[in-house]
Amino acid sequence: MLGDYPIQGRGAAEISASVEAAVGSGALRPGQLLPPMRELAARLGVNPNTVAAAYRTLRERGVIETDGRRGSRVRAKPATTGREFIRVDVPPGVRDASAGNPDTALLPPLAPAFAWAAAQGDRDPVLYGHAPVEPGLAELARADLHADGVPAGPVAVASGSLDAIERVLAAHLRPGDVVAVEDPGWGSLLDLVPALGLRTVPVGLDDEGPVPQDVRRALEAGARALIVTDRAQNPTGAAVSAPRARALRAVLAEHPDTLLVEDDHGHRIVDLPLHPLAGVTRHWAFVRSAAKAYGPDLRFAVLAGDDITLDRVSGRQRLGPGWVSRITQRAVLRMWTDEAVDPRAVARAYGGRRDALIAALAARGVPARGRSGLNVWVPVPDETGAVTRLLQAGWAVAPGARFRVESPPGIRITVSTLAQDEIDGLADAVAAAVRVSSVRGYV
Repeated sequence: MLGDYPIQGRGAAEISASVEAAVGSGALRPGQLLPPMRELAARLGVNPNTVAAAYRTLRERGVIETDGRRGSRVRAKPATTGREFIRVDVPPGVRDASAGNPDTALLPPLAPAFAWAAAQGDRDPVLYGHAPVEPGLAELARADLHADGVPAGPVAVASGSLDAIERVLAAHLRPGDVVAVEDPGWGSLLDLVPALGLRTVPVGLDDEGPVPQDVRRALEAGARALIVTDRAQNPTGAAVSAPRARALRAVLAEHPDTLLVEDDHGHRIVDLPLHPLAGVTRHWAFVRSAAKAYGPDLRFAVLAGDDITLDRVSGRQRLGPGWVSRITQRAVLRMWTDEAVDPRAVARAYGGRRDALIAALAARGVPARGRSGLNVWVPVPDETGAVTRLLQAGWAVAPGARFRVESPPGIRITVSTLAQDEIDGLADAVAAAVRVSSVRGYV
């Protein structure tokens, strides 16, 4: 018996499922200590090895963590309590600035590209055993990466950037390994890492990217991988500058066995130059998604990397989905070659909305961040209070808890669809919410 919750089961799978169900329902709370293995085995009338196997499964799934003689406890942020559920329900009549989606008016039409790709497929069907990557796509992607300073290496295609990152991490790391992540950072990534049985260590960042001292501290403490967003960082809009890239490369050179994963989240929506870090460590991967520039539903990302990493990723992919649809690959290639998206125009549109909101907030005494991309990050003393007051004022924004590990509270505002005549009203609402939260914070 653990509190009022009976852990049940006779086999390892039943016991682990019982614990995980309790964590998911809230019956077992984050940080709560689990019974010692021998004690639980005696209660259930099973072999201690059965409980050990169950606990091992729970550790690998990121549900619990074990600290030697201190025992096993529910992780502070277990994989079963996904950050995706930390969101605002947008009532009718409330303007949604929380979702992080691109402006659909800036996305290209998909029908012409897919019609062309389907016709190509009719003439030249892709069958089992054919190349998993469209040759023309690989050639164009490789040329673009070379022009941006990404080292030479093979190219693969994944179903979006999160799929690519998961495959890269799984290719090199084992449950219990530590991954250095940006804080604040992408909520889905912060969920993914513990779901793989890995542990996160937060790395602070400013407008120019991850702070080198924090990265050095994380790697010296044993982090085996580092994940960096090069541009349009979610949620803060940070973009790695040339000086910051040099400093980070110097830190990585001191730890050449680090697995480096770069997410070029802002590809074709940001006009800031890319300053990649790849090439310093033995193993690396560089990921480019089509989601923000061409549409999230494409579920498409290109990744490059060192020979060993890409061989492992491609080999495992062959045993699972096999490949990403070549029809989709051909459609994306067609949009790239036809220049269906004007990156400068898209960057100007998002940049104008972002800069206008930041300036309006500054005029009202509210500091905000957003160097690139779709979002503006506003530090607040009381996250819940600010989100609630903005809802009452007719605006839905994303609570910072979805993106934070140890960093201070904040809210994320997606500017992608903001109209010019909405900026002042939103800035007034944010300023009012922050002022009230500040007063409450000192009561």
